[in-house]
Amino acid sequence: MTDTLRPPQTAVPDALEATGTGAPRTLKRSIGIVGGTLLTLSCVTPASTLFVVVPDLFSSLGTATALTIAIGSLLCIGVAFCYSELGTLIPSAGGEYAMVSTLAGRLAGWLVFVLSLLVVMIVPPVIAMGTADYLASVVHLPAAGAGAAVMLLATLAGLLDLRANAWITGIFLVLEVVAAAVVAVLGFAHSERGAGSLVDLTVAGADGKPDAVTAMLIVSGLAIALFVTQGFSTAVYLSEELENPRRNVARTVLATLGLSTVIILVPVVAITLGAEDLKALTSGDISGMVEAWSNSAVGTFVSLCVALAIINAGIVMVIQNSRVLFASARDKAWPEPVNRALARLGRFGSPWVATLAVGVPGAALCFVNLDTLYGVTGVSVTGMYLLVAVAALLARRGRHAGRPAWRMPLWPAVPVLLIAVLAYVLSQQEAAYLLWTGGIAAAATVYWVCYLRPRRETRWLVMLPDDVRD
Repeated sequence: MTDTLRPPQTAVPDALEATGTGAPRTLKRSIGIVGGTLLTLSCVTPASTLFVVVPDLFSSLGTATALTIAIGSLLCIGVAFCYSELGTLIPSAGGEYAMVSTLAGRLAGWLVFVLSLLVVMIVPPVIAMGTADYLASVVHLPAAGAGAAVMLLATLAGLLDLRANAWITGIFLVLEVVAAAVVAVLGFAHSERGAGSLVDLTVAGADGKPDAVTAMLIVSGLAIALFVTQGFSTAVYLSEELENPRRNVARTVLATLGLSTVIILVPVVAITLGAEDLKALTSGDISGMVEAWSNSAVGTFVSLCVALAIINAGIVMVIQNSRVLFASARDKAWPEPVNRALARLGRFGSPWVATLAVGVPGAALCFVNLDTLYGVTGVSVTGMYLLVAVAALLARRGRHAGRPAWRMPLWPAVPVLLIAVLAYVLSQQEAAYLLWTGGIAAAATVYWVCYLRPRRETRWLVMLPDDVRD
């Protein structure tokens, strides 16, 4: 087996040094299952995903989009089982990397951390850049500039107390669910085709004529489909701030996946049935369809709700992502000055340096090619889920077998099936995106070999909060 972790008890003194003299050493448990679900569902950001990410699927998959998202959601049930079991077994703000490091070895955990860092750095600007499209009915803004502004606004909000942010994001979440519901009602009310079109898999070609969607296209699209509901894992990152994490992490993960699937998939079905023709569906212009089904006032209302949803998503993602960096510093992944800075907690109990370290680069990424960001994110999410499934396969051996945790049904069949399917999906992605992601993972491995592994007694020491240790 790969290099394993020291027991949590031996890691505590070293990890405490990273926080600096006099600084708070743990995050505060301040939210219950309702607040956690609101924050987690907001991170999935159903409406902004529907209006920003799904149009890209419509353009490549046409009427197969709903089927692809449905398959992706079914796969995510297995992924959610893995997250629920591992998140209650290893409830750490480090999320995936803490779980995988503890169960599959520190090198595997480090690679998961790098993949999760790619995801948490790229997804917020990808979503934020959609703001300009949905503010166009009010004001015209460049996509990159609007996205950067949203990221900076989200960064400022991320510096506040987590409970305050739960209320803010909860209000915004209501608006985005209303927007998604309006689209669903209008789409079903103006249906142009029957339910059979959902399995009549066609997309408009370059000449506007129908082209068949192949099984390989659907498999390739699954990487983005997995990304559509990806935010349900946020509950794991919040596990150190959830009350009674042994119970509430699993409930939050599973409830969020179910709610987000309904909020996203139902409008996608409605849009597929209600689009005027295949060309209109493939264009992915959902705002234009809404105006055609109703009037400009309704279209403007939906667009503004989506713009607020994107801001909401930015806030929650910055909150989530700063916790990942905070945990990596507390677990001493970096040289000591960096650890000390990233582990500092501010006046409101939030990791303020880590928040800035996530938000400011995220604003800069808004000026990078969007297709590249999509591709790298899809590969990273798929690879991360694959390694989490491997960890879930190892979760019931040794000293972990008897620890209190939520246990998934159908183990080990679920993680074994996930590993096989996700490996195949990964093999079908574009070579350029695989090379980008693989190159970053290779550089991270070099860092591990040259810096972390030689210092394994003092670096990369994953620890659990005091109140959840055996």
